[in-house]
This record gives sequence, structure tokens and C-alpha cells, in this order.
Amino acid sequence: MSGHSKWANIKRKKGANDAIRGAMTTKISREITIAVKMGGADPTGNMRLKLALSKARANNITKDNINRAIQKGLGSSDTSNYEEITYEGYGPGGSALMLDILTDNRNRTAASIRHIFTKHGGNLGETGCVGWMFKKKAVFVVDKEIFDDEDTLMEIVMEAGAEDMEADEESFEITAAPEDFDAIEKALAEKGIETASAEITQVPDTTVKLSDKDTEKMQKLLDALDEDDDVQNVYGNYEFADE
Repeated sequence: MSGHSKWANIKRKKGANDAIRGAMTTKISREITIAVKMGGADPTGNMRLKLALSKARANNITKDNINRAIQKGLGSSDTSNYEEITYEGYGPGGSALMLDILTDNRNRTAASIRHIFTKHGGNLGETGCVGWMFKKKAVFVVDKEIFDDEDTLMEIVMEAGAEDMEADEESFEITAAPEDFDAIEKALAEKGIETASAEITQVPDTTVKLSDKDTEKMQKLLDALDEDDDVQNVYGNYEFADE
């Protein structure tokens, strides 16, 4: 899959099943609606909407769905009961997980997430139990098929405030402080460089390499979390056995 980012949450893995794809459309549409309701329909001055639209593009959400979500946000009054919560817990192999939650029923969500963790070899922890292992970062991914001049790209993003840039066979991954998101996005756009993904995410300080068995458990845990409508993002410090 192009545009792969080790820490990206706005793109899901190859062959995601229909339930996961459907849930992703629902989640992203709801995020767009709430972002519009809170800050208006112009992404220029609405970072939350800008990030939601970036996530929508990376997940191939149709323009019709995006426009419906925007219109719902402009005319809606039914999103005010949604609450944002961060859950923290442990996954297979001693890995750490953080979840961004958007829910209209805290008790329902807590029961559901706890059940998912327990069923798939993890456990839901207390607030703060793993959050200290992560740092919030802006992360951009540029596919080499789109732009493959590493030196030029490095110069552009570093001048705009990026902290680091790494390359693999398919893409470049740029990391920066969240407050430099706009400057880097603008610098890339001015040079006509399209990003495969652009997000503000949680990057772990260190990672845990999972065994083959724990990798399989983690995949199932992530799939179950993806299918839960209340889970907006999942961040982890794991590396799969085949990475």
C-alpha cells in the first residue's frame, strides 16, 4: 500500500474487510460533522476539519460522503452530546496502546472497549498508564511515486520546521512538532508535492517487537477496535513480527 506510515492511523491495512471500511467511513464522517459544527466549514481556520479531511482523502472516502458530513455539520444540532475521551491500555506482548474516543454514551463505550481488550489478550488501563510513552507529532508521508528527490524534499521540509525525515522503499516520512503542521503543509503545497497522508498523531518513544503469535493477536485486536464506531484513532508502540 502506498503512503505507508509506521505510526499513521489515517490509513488502514491492505484488505480491510467491509465492516472495517464501513466503520471507518462512519467515524470519519462524524469527525467532519463535529469539526464543522465546532469551527465552521473552512479548513483554513479549522485545524480539526483540515485533519479530518486529510484522513478522509487517505481512506478514499467519497466526495458525496464528505459533502454530506459537512452539510450535516452546518445544519446539525445533534452532535453536541458527543464526548472526547482518551483510553490507555496494554496489548499483546506487553505493548502500549492509546485510543481516541468520540462517544455519546461513556458507559457503553467503556464496557465495549474493555471487552475488546480482554477478548484479544490485552487489558484496559488507568489514565496515564502509558501516555507518558508517546509524544504528539505532525507526520506527513510522501510517496516516491509522486516525488522522489530526497535531497530537495529534505531541504523544503527542514526549512519549514520539520524535525526529521526518513525514507523507505516506497515513501518519505516527515515528522515535526504539531504547531509546525501548517507551515510544512504550505511549503509542500507551494512546490506541488502531494502527500499520501498528513496527520497529527502519537509517536512512541520506543517500540516493542511482537512475536508471530502476538502479532496475530494484535491484528485481531486492531480489527475489533476498527469496527467499533466510537474508536476514532489507535496509537501503539508495537512492531509486527514481519516488519
